[in-house]
Amino acid sequence: MKFADALAVVTGGASGLGHGVARHVVAHGGKVVILDVQEGPGQSAAAALGERATFLRCDVTSEAEVNSSMELARERMGGINLLVNCAGVVGAGRVLAKNGPMAGDFFAKVVHINLIGAFLCDKAAAALMQHNTPNADGERGLLIHVASVAAFEGQIGQAAYSATKAGLAGMTLPIARELARFGIRCVSIAPGIFHTPMMDAMSKELQDSLAAQIPFPQRLGKPEEFAALVQSIFEIPMLNGETIRLDGAIRMGPK
Repeated sequence: MKFADALAVVTGGASGLGHGVARHVVAHGGKVVILDVQEGPGQSAAAALGERATFLRCDVTSEAEVNSSMELARERMGGINLLVNCAGVVGAGRVLAKNGPMAGDFFAKVVHINLIGAFLCDKAAAALMQHNTPNADGERGLLIHVASVAAFEGQIGQAAYSATKAGLAGMTLPIARELARFGIRCVSIAPGIFHTPMMDAMSKELQDSLAAQIPFPQRLGKPEEFAALVQSIFEIPMLNGETIRLDGAIRMGPK
């Protein structure tokens, strides 16, 4: 598939990595529908990208909202052949904190947003993609999960977050195997430390300290680099059922 033909749904596309992907899709001639709970930023992001971008408010934890949003996205673009699951929360918290053990509801909320939300989007998008006209390889679409290096080297305070990111990586191959008969691929990207709006809230000193932990290049990752990998995955059919680290060779310490 050529990126100029991308008909993309990007969850969490109002900011951060998701917005970087949305910009990249439009810049290369494709169309994008941004799904996000941030209505103001989402509307602004879509308006700035022009007529090939639209916004739909969607809470990925709501199966009904996800299903209706995917259907609306298909109608607006004339189809869907790419889903990038960027919606998520950090969900930092210790299992045994100073004020007591982590609440089970907190852990469940992180799982519901990061993991179950991606699954709901996967199945809704795949249900529509299966009806796409296949290309010469028999391909009809691509699902991308945004995992994290925390899936493999979770730090103290990341029990909930790491569990969800490991879950995203873990369900990649089973989904890829199951959807192969429809010509739908599934791939996960596991980013390291990237410059997102969350980083802007940190001091320059802290940002420099984080960058210094990355072997090479010794800087924070750029959303444009993440988006470029999305494009490569979209255009290389043999990339399937895999989790790709995008991290400058960092291996996270305990804290």
